[in-house]
Amino acid sequence: MDVTPGNPVRAARRRRPLFALTVGAVLAVGGCSDGSPAPDGGPQADPSAPAQGGGTPGAAGGQTPDRGWQAEAQDAVNVVDGFWRAHWNEHFSGAYNSPTVRGAYTPGTAEAPTCAGQPAVAFNAFYCRPQDFVAWDAELMSSGYQQGDAWVYLVIAHEWAHAVQGRVQGLSDVAAELQADCLAGATLYGSDDLRFEDGDSQELGQALTALADDTPWTSSRDHGNADQRIKAFNSGGSGGVSACLPR
Repeated sequence: MDVTPGNPVRAARRRRPLFALTVGAVLAVGGCSDGSPAPDGGPQADPSAPAQGGGTPGAAGGQTPDRGWQAEAQDAVNVVDGFWRAHWNEHFSGAYNSPTVRGAYTPGTAEAPTCAGQPAVAFNAFYCRPQDFVAWDAELMSSGYQQGDAWVYLVIAHEWAHAVQGRVQGLSDVAAELQADCLAGATLYGSDDLRFEDGDSQELGQALTALADDTPWTSSRDHGNADQRIKAFNSGGSGGVSACLPR
């Protein structure tokens, strides 16, 4: 994926289906769900959060060799937050407030975040509703990045979607995880600042397939199977945010 501020390519990006159903590396997306505080302002770097690092960036998907997943994660945060800032009032009332970005952590360290008293676990990414932040295991991002940079954008867009759900009463009453996939698709395909490159759709399909069944945090019982997740993501990608909202 290529971040291209001021150079949208909407026509080429919209309504592109995902075809890949091959299980790739394991990706875990979970999250806490109690409480609903929402701070003002843009993405906030928590002073107690560890620096974004860890792992060795891969070079899959035609990435620039000296550009690591940490830089892609920062771009992804900017893209996703920028989308919701630009489009919030097209769909929801009130002011949009960004969640805090705790970013990368190393499980088991003193700097790793906790959510409602529960420690962050290994190889996971999550949105914590009580404290209104998003965070991800550095090793998760590093490993996924070796599959391609689309992995990083998907993880952050999905967890940000849970933050959106926490801000709108009744939005996620049914199938919260599939709705988050749908909103992630709407975000990435709807951003004016993101250009899809060759292979990105396949990378996304592989990641969504891995998300469906292969970890204790992402069983098909709560996250949907591979077909359901890809269908939900495509629904948002082709129909926008409105396709993800209750009717």
